[in-house]
Amino acid sequence: MVLQNEAGARASGVTERRGPSAGARLAGFAERAWRPFALLLVLLVAWWGVTAAGLIEPYLVPSPGDTLGAITAKPEYFWENTWTTAYETLLGFAIAAAIGVFAAVVMVSSATVEKTLYPLLLFAQVIPKIAIAPLFVVWLGFGLGPKIVVAVLMAFFPVVISMVTGLKAIDPEMLELSATMGAKPGQTFWKIRFPASLPHLFAGLKVAATMAVTGAVVGEFVGADQGLGYVILQANGNLDTPVLFAGLLIMSLLGVLLFVLVEWAEHLVLPWHASRRTDSVTTTL
Repeated sequence: MVLQNEAGARASGVTERRGPSAGARLAGFAERAWRPFALLLVLLVAWWGVTAAGLIEPYLVPSPGDTLGAITAKPEYFWENTWTTAYETLLGFAIAAAIGVFAAVVMVSSATVEKTLYPLLLFAQVIPKIAIAPLFVVWLGFGLGPKIVVAVLMAFFPVVISMVTGLKAIDPEMLELSATMGAKPGQTFWKIRFPASLPHLFAGLKVAATMAVTGAVVGEFVGADQGLGYVILQANGNLDTPVLFAGLLIMSLLGVLLFVLVEWAEHLVLPWHASRRTDSVTTTL
């Protein structure tokens, strides 16, 4: 029977479509990445030119050399504080992703739960996290707890919203077809609903990755003795703009790195998605 199907496929001219090779994927990444890197280089040159020409006072905007010099002068100081913020960010991001996916599944499974939780989630999202962060310090102390809680609160909402959207975006005819074929609700979820929701989920995870970095730093602003937020706060108080810019630069790079890791995971998990096929066709052309 299998041989007959293969023969029929060859006779009808239908061939299996293979995914892009590793070289093609690398070329596609280079094609997508060179423009942002070129723009970043232009901005760096403009930054250097403005500071070198003396158009802005050094105590307001330091030069790229002074900023880099602040990092190289105290590498262990920046490394230890960067690691602290990275740990808080990763842990908060992971917790937010797990809770967000679970909450989305529960909300989609029950209309009553969705109508009950959705307004509360929206209400919690619009509250400024910097305003309630001192409460977490009072409740949880000055350890990792407040920073991780703020990071979770910042990253949770994009995950749950994107996951709910993805779970609801499935074609109703697919659900009806699976029901008529005798599929159980669990089978329908794992075979149809969950795979179809992954593109939406990864879109929310990429937003949540950057929000988690912001949440961790906001938590450090309120009460901490280490972390990039502590570095920025101390530098601001001492009017040490090279260290301040160095902290901001490292914080931005941390967010970009986490975003790239999520996008890389998306490429591995979703090679079948339309965006991946579009990238491969564009690279070929």
